[in-house]
Amino acid sequence: MTSRRDRISEKIMSRVQIDEVTGCYVWQGPTSGDTGRGRDYPRMSLDGQTVAVHIVMWTNEHGYVPGKKQLDHICRNRLCVRPDGPHLEMVTHRENMRRRDKARTSLISTKANYTGATELKHEETADRPLS
Repeated sequence: MTSRRDRISEKIMSRVQIDEVTGCYVWQGPTSGDTGRGRDYPRMSLDGQTVAVHIVMWTNEHGYVPGKKQLDHICRNRLCVRPDGPHLEMVTHRENMRRRDKARTSLISTKANYTGATELKHEETADRPLS
């Protein structure tokens, strides 16, 4: 007979696709929706309750998340439910928000650089005659 942990892990992994590049366990099931503060987090039904899959996966592997702690998606992929390695880490709320802000700043900077490079390339080629 299989243990409850094994059954939970099997249920989760049956709806996961492993990303060969990032190693993320990408959830293919339902999410919390595309609006609001908790948007796009994986959800599943477990014993009649709707639960966050990444938290269930973490708890199944490492134990409970204390009240003053949160799980941070280090891989920055909300659909990732992999409980180890550079994917999920238990941190304080403050650390989670610091990392979120750093990731957003980095993303904005990257988008600005990409847009600038595209505009520059367009300006450089706009005056050249076609051959």
